[in-house]
Amino acid sequence: MENANTAPRLPRKRRSLAQELVTVLSEQIRDGELKRGDKLPTESAIMEAHGVSRTVVREAISRLQAAGQVETRHGIGTFVLDTPSPSGFRIDPATVVTLRDVLAILELRISLEVESAGLAALRRSDEQLAAMRAALDALNESAAHAGDAVASDFAFHLEIALSTGNRYFTDIMTHLGTSIIPRTRLNSARLAHDDQQHYMGRLSREHEEIYEAIARQDSDAARAAMRLHLTNSRERLRQAHEEAQAQRG
Repeated sequence: MENANTAPRLPRKRRSLAQELVTVLSEQIRDGELKRGDKLPTESAIMEAHGVSRTVVREAISRLQAAGQVETRHGIGTFVLDTPSPSGFRIDPATVVTLRDVLAILELRISLEVESAGLAALRRSDEQLAAMRAALDALNESAAHAGDAVASDFAFHLEIALSTGNRYFTDIMTHLGTSIIPRTRLNSARLAHDDQQHYMGRLSREHEEIYEAIARQDSDAARAAMRLHLTNSRERLRQAHEEAQAQRG
C-alpha cells in the first residue's frame, strides 16, 4: 500500500491497540483502498505508519485472518482476500435507538454468543485466552476510573468469537460492532435503578465467570455463564422498558 505513511495514527492511550488497527485496516478494505489481491505493507511499515509495536501488528493481522479478510502466504506476505459487500448483512447503529431495539439485539446475541462461548472453550488457544484476559483487565480498569468501557467490553466478546475458529461468528460480531453493547445507546445502570459502580461490578463478575469457564475449557459452563450474562442484561432492560410503558400509560 503506497499511502501507508499517510495512514491515520492510532491513539496511544487506548488499551486495545490491536482492535484499533483491525478497525482501520477493515475500513480500508471496505472502502476499497485495499482491494482483493492487494498485498498489505510489511510489519515494519505498518508499525511506522500507525505508531504501534510488532506484537500489536501481528495480533491485528491474526484477527483479520480469523475474520477471513486476509491471508498470509509464508515468505511472500499478507494479501486481502475479499471486500465486504456494502449490501451484505449490516445493522445500522443509527437505528438502534430505543429500549425495544436494544432488547431485540440482546435476543440475537443470546442465540449467537451462547454457542460461541461453548465453542471458544473447546477451541481457544493460550494466546486467545490471554487476549480475553487483556480485554477484561482493560474493561475493569475503565470501570474503576469511570471511563468508557464499551470498547473493551466489545473486545472481550469479539475475542470469544475469534476463539471459535469459525469466521462467521467473527463476521457477524464485527458487523454488529459496539452497537451490541447496551451502554452504547442507554444508561443501563440508571434504567436498572442501580448505582453505576455496583452495576459495573455485577457485569464484571458475569464476565469473569465466562472467562473462567473458557479458561478451564468447560464448554457447558461457558454456555451457561454467557446465557446468564446476556439474559440478566435483557431482563434488567425489559423491566425498565415495562416501567417506562406503564408511566406513559
